[in-house]
Amino acid sequence: MNTSTDVLPKPAARPPKTNGGYLFLPKQWARGAFLKWLRRTHAWLGLWGAALGLLFGVSGILLNHRDLLKIPAAKMEQSEIQLPLPEPRPADPKAMATWLGQTLEIDTRSARIRRETGKIVTWNNTVLQQPPLWQIAVRNPKRMLQADYWEGNAFVSVKQSEGNFFAILTHLHKGSGVGIGWVLLADTLAGSLIVLSLTGTLLWTRLHGPRLAAAGLGLGSLSLMVLFALQAIGE
Repeated sequence: MNTSTDVLPKPAARPPKTNGGYLFLPKQWARGAFLKWLRRTHAWLGLWGAALGLLFGVSGILLNHRDLLKIPAAKMEQSEIQLPLPEPRPADPKAMATWLGQTLEIDTRSARIRRETGKIVTWNNTVLQQPPLWQIAVRNPKRMLQADYWEGNAFVSVKQSEGNFFAILTHLHKGSGVGIGWVLLADTLAGSLIVLSLTGTLLWTRLHGPRLAAAGLGLGSLSLMVLFALQAIGE
């Protein structure tokens, strides 16, 4: 009985890549422990910054549109009241700030306090002695407060602004009224973005597309950034 066997041609061998296919990595770094560390660093930093990146992305869009093409999402509700002072009255601006914090249930430990000395002013052709002015300002991502007290009055004028959810996001983005902990946390996100940009570029050269397209994409975004920045500065 005769049998025939079909012999399939062997696929052509691909030429070996001199550096593992990574454009910007030296040959000795394109394999082994360093490559494993590079991938893990990119992955873990991406996970660390995911939540913060979402917050800063949404608030960044709102801030970009605050002057042109406005998005009316962030709003501040303003109010003004006059609070009668207790007896005995606060002896100095610091005591006034403490009393305001207790009365309005707001943390005034980091309040900005300013005291203007009394001076001579002219009002309707009449020379008057203006009493000293105490000003107390408190700010956090949700609320802004400014209290004005003229020495001798029986009340203090308080202006308040309270923001909605999107206003809070934009204030967190700008670091308005936040503590040192938030500032340092945001710094870790900024550092992560720098490292992600570098590691992402190194890994992209292996995983996706021709290098000419990569160069065009990178140079195109850089050119647009420079062009629009120059236009904004020149306006």
